[in-house]
Formats: sequence, structure tokens, C-alpha cells
Amino acid sequence: MKKIVALLIGLMISVTVFAGCGKSTTSSDNGGSTLSKIKSAGTIVIGVDDTYPPMEFRDKSGKLVGFDVDVADEVAKKMGVKTKYVPTSWDGIFLALNSKKFDMIQSSVSITDERKKNMIFSEPYIYGGSSIFVRTDNTTIKTGDDLKGKIIGCQVGTTSQDVLSKMTGMKEVKKYNAMTDAFMDLANGRVEAVVSDPEVGDYYISSQKDKIKRLSAALNEEPIGTAFRTSDKDLRDAYQKAFDELKKDGTLSKISEKWFGNDIYKDKK
Repeated sequence: MKKIVALLIGLMISVTVFAGCGKSTTSSDNGGSTLSKIKSAGTIVIGVDDTYPPMEFRDKSGKLVGFDVDVADEVAKKMGVKTKYVPTSWDGIFLALNSKKFDMIQSSVSITDERKKNMIFSEPYIYGGSSIFVRTDNTTIKTGDDLKGKIIGCQVGTTSQDVLSKMTGMKEVKKYNAMTDAFMDLANGRVEAVVSDPEVGDYYISSQKDKIKRLSAALNEEPIGTAFRTSDKDLRDAYQKAFDELKKDGTLSKISEKWFGNDIYKDKK
């Protein structure tokens, strides 16, 4: 009888242990949503590519700063939580989101139909796209058609790379892990043009207007939003609500003026 009881107890323990091992450590798998986990922890974890000024980058002291950082900090404050940032290489940032390395991405993510298959987005909070930057002494490149036969730079894994991949006739498309490296090579004549979001390029050349200029012609315009896992609609909605309140009370206008020198939210409150 004792052996039978012992066997039954052992079986019950084994079932309990294996059942426990089969569960994920994430809050959503344990019956709680990511939003409830964030509220309980008091912190929202955000993935960023910290090489993309003025959106998100390191200042001279090594501190993470930028438009996206200021926006995320204010939204989190409105939600009643703090922010924690996880710097992540752009070419792996979406995989890291779906692997639950962080709760969301606030890092100038262009909203595309392809990305919507694997993520959900906030409403667009800014509009970027694929603008063309050249040296100020360049007179041969005036539109996208003039990129044929040229060496062009872009950041790897971006929609600018996607746009360039659909074009033909270019001599080479050099892909950089950091946008700053692409502009450095442009200034030094190693590439003949760089394709990038206008905000990023404009910020980079603000102190180098004698070397680099942005063409009036662009390859496209893209809405930019905050990215979430498809299972985190409640988090996306809470984030959007806080964002809308900040736009209405003028907080986002102040952040825009700080980083861009103008209010991109004017007449949109």
C-alpha cells in the first residue's frame, strides 16, 4: 500500500513539475497580458536602434537621447510607468520584439503592409520616407533616375533598402549597420548618394550644409509608427490613448520643436 501511495505521490509531483516546465515565463502565457505585466512592474521595456539621430542616438556623454526617446518617456509617464531601453541592431529588432526581448519598438519604424503581417502599429506619429542625399558639389544626381550607375548607401534592413532593391541600373548599393557611417562615407566620397529618412539626414547635415544636401525629389513617403506584437492590442491602445493626450496638450509639439526646429503637430491636435 505504501508503495502504491508513494507511486501515486511521485506521479502527481512529476505531472506538476512537467506542467510547470511547459509554461512560458512571460506574463501573457501565465494568464496576464503584457500591459498588466508592465503596470505591475512599473516599467515598459522598449527596443531601439541607437544609431539613428535625431530619432534615437547616443550623445557625447553616451546617454540615449532623441525624438523617439523623449516621446516614449512622456507617453510612459502618462501611462504611469517608467521606461527601460534595449539597444538592438536594426536587422534583428523585429525578431527580438516577437521573441519578447522587449515590449514594443519606438525606433522610427515605417508602417508597411509586409510588416503588418507580423506586428501591429500605433497611428503614424511622423512621416518619413526615402529621401536622397548627395554632396553639395554633386551636379549629376537630381532625381531617383540619376542613381543609375552610381554607388548608393543605405541602412541595412530599412525600407530605404527595400525601395532601392526594386530599382535597377545602380552600380552598387552599400548597406550599413549604422546610418551615421553611411553619411560619413558620403561626406568622404566613398558613396555618391545616401537614401534615408529625411529627418535623419537633415539632422546629420545640419552642421555640414557645406558638404551634404537633400534633393527636393524623394523616392517615396512613409508613415512611421510604434510597433507591438500582434497579441498586444491592449498595450497598443493604451499607448495610443496616452499619445493622443500628449498631442492635444502640446507636449509633443514642444518635443518636435526641440529636435526638428518646427511643430510637426501644428493643426493636428
